Amino acid sequence: MSINQIKSSIATVQNGVARADGKLQLTETEVIFEPFNQMFGLGPYKFKCSEIASVGKCLGKGGGAIPLTTEAIRITLFNKQVYEFMIAQPDLWIDLLVGNVH
Repeated sequence: MSINQIKSSIATVQNGVARADGKLQLTETEVIFEPFNQMFGLGPYKFKCSEIASVGKCLGKGGGAIPLTTEAIRITLFNKQVYEFMIAQPDLWIDLLVGNVH
């Protein structure tokens, strides 16, 4: 089966006060985040679309508490792992991710 890239964009993953810039990609079967600097320990992350329990908008925060932007998404997996990404066009990403969940 061919794995075609559906969407790719620059994104910032956030985990509490820690953040790392990188590239977020959606393929037919996976979500992949590759940080530009892997020394921070935030990624790379890779999970199957079928593992996604929910996707929604969230706030991008500075210092883990100060709201900076509404241009962010939260992906929750069935195993309760949560990934938050500050990204342009969050509504489009949500539509693509929800439409790609199998």
